[in-house]
This record gives sequence, structure tokens and C-alpha cells, in this order.
Amino acid sequence: MSADVQNTLFKLTVPGMGSDHCAGIVRQTLTRLDGVGEIHTNIANHRVEVTVQPGGPDGEQLRLAVEGAGYDVADVRNDALDDQGPADAEIDEAYLDTAKKRLWIAGIPTTLIMLLMIPHMFWQPLPGYLLIVVLLAFPVVFLYGGAATHKASWRSLTNRTFNMDVLISLGSLPPYIIGLIGFIYPMTSFVEMAATIMTFHLLGRYLEARAKGRASQAIRSLLTLGAKTARVERDGQETDISIDELQVGDIMVLRPGDKVPTDGEVVSGESHLDESIATGESVPVYKSTSDTVIGATINKEGRLHVRATRIGKDTFLSQVVRLIDEAQGSRVPIQEFADRMTGRFVPVVILISLGSLLAWFLAADSLRPVLEWGALFLPWVNPEASSVVLAMLAAIAVLVIACPCALGLATPTALMVGSGIGAERGILIRSGEAIQTFKDVKVMVLDKTGTITRGEPKLTDTYAAPGIEVSQLLQIAASVENASEHPIAQAIVAGAREQGIEPEQVTDFHSTGARGVAGKIAGEAVLIGNRRLLEEDGVKGLDALDEELSRLESLGRTVVTVALNGQALGLLAVADTIKADSVAAIRGMHALGLHVVMITGDNERAARAVANEVGIDEVQAGVLPEGKVDAIRRLQEQYGNKVAMVGDGINDAPALKQANVGIAIGAGADVAIEAADVTLVRGELSAVVEAMHLSRATFAKIVQNLIWASAYNAAAIPLAALGLLHPMIGVIAMTASSLSVIGNSLLLKRVKLSVDK
Repeated sequence: MSADVQNTLFKLTVPGMGSDHCAGIVRQTLTRLDGVGEIHTNIANHRVEVTVQPGGPDGEQLRLAVEGAGYDVADVRNDALDDQGPADAEIDEAYLDTAKKRLWIAGIPTTLIMLLMIPHMFWQPLPGYLLIVVLLAFPVVFLYGGAATHKASWRSLTNRTFNMDVLISLGSLPPYIIGLIGFIYPMTSFVEMAATIMTFHLLGRYLEARAKGRASQAIRSLLTLGAKTARVERDGQETDISIDELQVGDIMVLRPGDKVPTDGEVVSGESHLDESIATGESVPVYKSTSDTVIGATINKEGRLHVRATRIGKDTFLSQVVRLIDEAQGSRVPIQEFADRMTGRFVPVVILISLGSLLAWFLAADSLRPVLEWGALFLPWVNPEASSVVLAMLAAIAVLVIACPCALGLATPTALMVGSGIGAERGILIRSGEAIQTFKDVKVMVLDKTGTITRGEPKLTDTYAAPGIEVSQLLQIAASVENASEHPIAQAIVAGAREQGIEPEQVTDFHSTGARGVAGKIAGEAVLIGNRRLLEEDGVKGLDALDEELSRLESLGRTVVTVALNGQALGLLAVADTIKADSVAAIRGMHALGLHVVMITGDNERAARAVANEVGIDEVQAGVLPEGKVDAIRRLQEQYGNKVAMVGDGINDAPALKQANVGIAIGAGADVAIEAADVTLVRGELSAVVEAMHLSRATFAKIVQNLIWASAYNAAAIPLAALGLLHPMIGVIAMTASSLSVIGNSLLLKRVKLSVDK
């Protein structure tokens, strides 16, 4: 085999794969095929991704295998492109529409049966009643209503798998067929039960499809947010083109109110952009030349020319959709428990049903005291019924009340809702495993620059010598520093401009390396730099500034001294300032019980100053990027494998990988998504606290769902076997169980994530 032969990725859309139980059957079926590699299922978008080795099955063989397991395949694609789009929405809409039609076709005859059954049972027997209900129930059980269920059951059984449809078929076909005996031998009719069971099953399928649509609403809305057209400059003319025709390097023209077609860089103009789709923040962000913009954000007021830098699946929005897709299709370690249960669930239920049938048929008299007790408070229990009737009722009740779907929905629906909420707030959690690990984190490691601080120097303090005005000090310093490209110089100039001071013309400018700069303003000599430089130049009045100089340096500031014609005028202090929300964010981490550690390559004094200001518990300063990995390892040894790290996702990538949960924090399209388990689009530390709240809330919902689904089955199946639950009550309870799991997951939307600032 040649080295360049590669595996093929097939993507199958399976609309009926509605729970993890169904997904497990699909995976089990595909695993049996020779040449099949990795299999990933995602019930959020009903997608199955199958990696096939050279010589393995083609798309049609994969389709036949999945259909053999009892699930229709709506679409098969054999490319690795990002194909999220309207096609998926159309498939889901068609599936929901089909479910609705089946429900109507089953619901109308069943309603008529119920209307006839009530007077027939309680008031006056109706002539020809059995023939009427048999005819009305036939399309419900055998035609458009139930045919798909029985077809799926047969495929499943012949494929040696057991899906939920098997239980419904066993719960509806025998009652109908046994009910026909009534034409030749007087007995209780079970035909009504068969129709009711099938109708409630179809109602459950329809309601689940609708509820899951609500659960996956966030990713659905993301898919519709991108622009459909773009206005570009070509040959000096503005032309509207389809978004598919857009190319990297095209200059896009954005007018007020326009949606940004794709990720890009501003080449001219200035405006404010609404970036809430990416960051969750409603306050528009100022953009001007060289700033990056994100596709699907909205230009508020100015006119911008933007160069397209990313298109198609490389854009930020596509990456977000892919990340959510991965999270919703991922496996949570706790899910292994549910998988073990659901894998054996249907065969065990069938055995219990057969056992109930035999027990009631052979020993009904011994079991009647249970029914006599139940009849005291359960109106549907009839202790006087024949052993055949009791055996049938118990066996069918066990079949229809069992609900592997509730167990199978427990984890995926919570992940679906949780990841959607996160996306709306700029929190992208890569996997279910990260959610489970994140909730147990005890130590939060923070990088300093760009995480706690803004990552850019800013003028923080001015101190003028006696007799000197601060405005005069700033005017002189800004005029000379304006000729320098050094970040500290630019911070001083920006600080002066914020106070309305514009630089003047400077002559004879020169730099003395890292020590300072010099120049002339209107013929007067200006020298700016560290104390040693000015001292060597014989500047007078430095001693009067020493006390303030020491104080500012103790705060971790970088301080420069300004002198005019050999006389010290004052001090200017520059520092990387704390982000507005850092103090509140670290307070929120402490409230969550976290030990907060700052690891930085900065010097001890600067690091301590920042740590004291924001309330850091532990500081490790002077750590080089390669040393951060070792620092994380030491913390893991000390606190167990419960360490999370927040960094910019680029320089900190090795440490983010080493941490049990790596969190990349950054703004917009520059976020290094691949480096971390969790990506925070907003450049704010408070998003870390929100992510932790979301992680804990999501995992709590998973546990609640699993407990409810397990408890429901543990209680309901024995009751049904004892004859205390009527099959029609059982099928309603089964539907309610699945819907309650979905509803409980949707309650995640009420969780408070925001940090008090």
C-alpha cells in the first residue's frame, strides 16, 4: 500500500438517532464492519462521522449497515469539509414534519377509539364495537403510524441489536393480534391498548424532536448569523457578491448597519462594532486601522474598508460552530455508567417482560393479594381479571414503561444546552470531559501579562518637582518621546493626549539605548531616562525626587525622570495596568474555593505589586515559558490533578496542555482555540469564573438526569411487573420521563453566571 493512501471520512446524517442509547447501537453496528476506524456520533446534529481505512466500506455500505440497525439515513457525505449549513436544518425540519404527520394519522383514529371505548365500557355496549376499533386501530398500528416503528424493530432484531422500537413493537403488535381472538371467543379487548401505545410513542418522538430543537437552539442560531453577501472593491468599483465568491485579500466595504461578511483587518476608517455574537458583551468595540474584525459582527456607525483574512471554515464563527459540535458530540467519563446500563437494557427488559408473563399466567392466584392492595388507591387495577389478562397487562406494561431513551438523553441534552449557553457568552468548552474535570479544579493558575493585566504599558503616575506644573512636565516629555517607537515612550504620549496635551516639534532627537532619550524643544535641551543616566549627565534636583521614585518603583512601575536644561522637572511612571474586572474575577475564584496562583516571567517586585493589588494567593515570578510546564507539574503533585491554567493560548500553549484544564483567554479571531480545553473569547478574567459556574451547573444537570432516569426505571419496571401499572399509564410515563430529562437540561438557561464587579 502506498504511503499517500489516506483514510476516508464519511459523514452520515441519521435523524432518528435521538439519544445516546441510539448512538450506541449505531456505533456497535458500524464497528462490526471490516475497515472501519474511528466512529464519532453527535445526537445534537444527528451526525455520525466514520473514518474508513483504504479498502473498507463505501458510503452506501455504511448507509445499509445503519439502516440495518433500524435507523433511516437522510444523507451520506464523503468529505472532511465543514458542511454545517441549511442542509442539516432542512433534514431536521423534514424529520420533525414526518413525526408530526405520523402523530396526526395515529392520533385521529385513536381519539375516536377512546371516544367509543368510554360509553362502551361504562354505559351501553355498542354493536359492532370490536370490528370498529380493529378497523380504526389498523392504520395506527400497521400503516403510516406504526409501520416505520415495526420496520426499525425488524431491522434492529435481524442486526442483533435492540433499540427502543423493539419494545414498542412488542408492546403494540401482540395486544392487537390477541384482540382479534374476540371475534371467535369472548374476552377482554387489547386493541385499544395497541393503538394507544403506538400513538403515545409517536407523540413522545414528536415532542422529543421539538424539545431537542430548543436544546440545540444556540448552535442553530449561530449557523444563521453569517452574512449571505459581501460588498467588495474590485477594479475601483463597489460590487455586491455572494459570500461564497469572497476571497482572502478582497477589500470589503462596510457601511453603517452592515454585517461583517468574514474575518478581516481594517485598512481604513473607524467605527464601533457590535461583537456580542463573539464575546457576549453588548457594548460596541472601537475599531480603526490595523484592528481585526470578526465575521457576523455588526458595524454600528462608521464606514470601514476591511481586508478579508479568513474565509469559509477558517473563520472565527466556523471555528466556534466546530467547537460546539465537538463538545456536544463528546463523551463525559460519567457517561460510561449510562452506556453500560443502556447497552444491556432492552434485552433485560424483554426477559423481565417474559418472566412477568409466565409468573402471572402460572401463579396469578398467589400474586392477587398485591393487586387487591393496589386496587385500594389505583383505579386501573382489577384483581378480578383472568390470569391471561393479568399476564398480558403485566408483560406489556413492562415493555412500554421501560425507557432507555431517558438514560441516553441524560448527558447529551445537558451538554447541548450548556455548550449553547457558553457560546452565547463567549465561553467555548471543547469537550464533555473538560466539563467534568473543570468542576473539580482546586488551583487556578494565571499568567500575568494579558490575563490579569492589559498587556500594554500605560501612563499611571505623574510627579512634578516643586514649581513645575504637571501639564508642563507632560508637554515636554510627550514632545520628545513622540519621536521614539519604544512602548514606554508611546504610553507617555498616549497618556498626555488623554489629558488634551499634543506634542510639540522636537529637534536633535537621539536615543541612548535602553537608558533614555534626548532632544531639543525650541532650542532647550531635554533629557528623559533612568536616574543613572541623568546623574551621569550632571542633572540637578534629583535628590528631591528620590522618595517618590522609590515609592513608585515599589509598586512595580517603570519610572523615568524628565530634565530640562540640566534641571530635574519630575517623574513619569508607566505600568501594565490591571484589567477592570480582574479584582472581581479573583474574588469570584476565591468564592468558588480556588487557590489562585500567578506564574509570570516578570520580576518579583512587579509580580508582587500586581498580586497584592488583585488578591493573588501565591506568586511564582521570573518563570520562563519553558519553566511554566514544570511549575504546573509541581502544583499537580501538591494539589493532585486538579489544576487549571489561564493564559493567552500562544506563549503559554505547553503549560495549557500540561494543566488538567487549559483555558485560553483572548479577544476575537486571535484566540488560540487549538491550545486549550476551554476558550474564552472575551479578554476578561471574569469569564473564567463564568465558565466554572457553567461547568459545575452542566455537570450537576447530567448527574440529576442520570439519577432521575435510573430511579424512574428502577421503580417503574418492578411496579409494572407486579401488575400495578396499566400499559397505557406506562407509555405516558415513558414519554414523560424523556421529556423531563430534556426539560431539566433546559433549566440550565436559568443559571446565573455573571460575576459581580
